[in-house]
Formats: sequence, structure tokens, C-alpha cells
Amino acid sequence: MNMPHRDLDVRPILKEGGEPFSVIMDAVAELKPGQSLRLFATFKPIPLFQVLGSRGFTPSAREIGNGDWEVIFTPSDIATSRELSAPSTIASASADAWPPPSIQMDNRDLDPPEPLVRTLEGVEQLAPGETLVALLPREPLFLFDELKARGLAWRGTMETDGSYRIEIRAVEQEPSP
Repeated sequence: MNMPHRDLDVRPILKEGGEPFSVIMDAVAELKPGQSLRLFATFKPIPLFQVLGSRGFTPSAREIGNGDWEVIFTPSDIATSRELSAPSTIASASADAWPPPSIQMDNRDLDPPEPLVRTLEGVEQLAPGETLVALLPREPLFLFDELKARGLAWRGTMETDGSYRIEIRAVEQEPSP
């Protein structure tokens, strides 16, 4: 017998301009082994596909009308045994090796997904070895996967006001032999 889905409707949070990521991740952490999460949202949450996919969940999405979406995240065997934790930073260089930032951004007052979009636009301007510093409204969990996929180094800290300061470095390419 299949276990019933855990239902989570984040449409009210989104309609009020809130960010439901922590609520979603809390729900995922509370799933029983083998249990799926059925998420209702006001848009197709494609960035979440990658985040939960890296944790062993497969998404199945369908539009249910009025621009709303139902997405079922089904766990694989990996997801039922893996601890769900925040991604680690890449520490490919010592703290002394990081140059002063060539780009500084304050994205704290932007609504999602603009902090992510603006930060990635800034990253595209970096030359190898250059560094970008961005202030963000919260810990950028979606951004970590993007930075990893692009082969960038980063480190970050939570600030006392609840914002997140991230330093991103374009890694210098090793010369070819």
C-alpha cells in the first residue's frame, strides 16, 4: 500500500509576497521514509526541482488552473537514507588568497527571485580570479546549486540582521600542459 502524500500549500505565502523555501524544506525534513510531498504553488517552482533533485526527489508537475501548479516530489531510495542538510561551501583557496571584491551588490531589498538573478548576472561579469560580494535577504540555498554547477568558489556568513553575505570567486583555470 502506498503512503499518502504530505500536502503543502504555499500559495497563501506567495500571494502575500513571502518566501516559502524554509517551510518547504521543513516539510521535506518531516517526511516519513518513502513519503512524497505534494506542493501547491502559484508558479512552476523549477529552481526547487534542482534543489530537491539533488536530495534524491523526482518532481512531477502539472498546471491545475489559474496559473497554479501541483508538484509531487517522489523520493528515491537515496532520499530516504540521505540526511537533508545545507550545501557546503567550496573552499578551494585559503582566506588569504581571495582578492578584494571587484563587484559589490546589495540585494537585500529585492523580492524573490531578483536577489538570485542579480547575483548571477554579477557573477557573469567576473574574470578568473575576481571576487563578487553580495548582501542577500536570506541564506541563498538556490544560489548554492547554481554556483556549484558553474564551478565557482564561495563562502558566506549569516549577518546579525538575518541577511546573508556571500563572497563568490571565479576560479582561475589551471594552464593546460
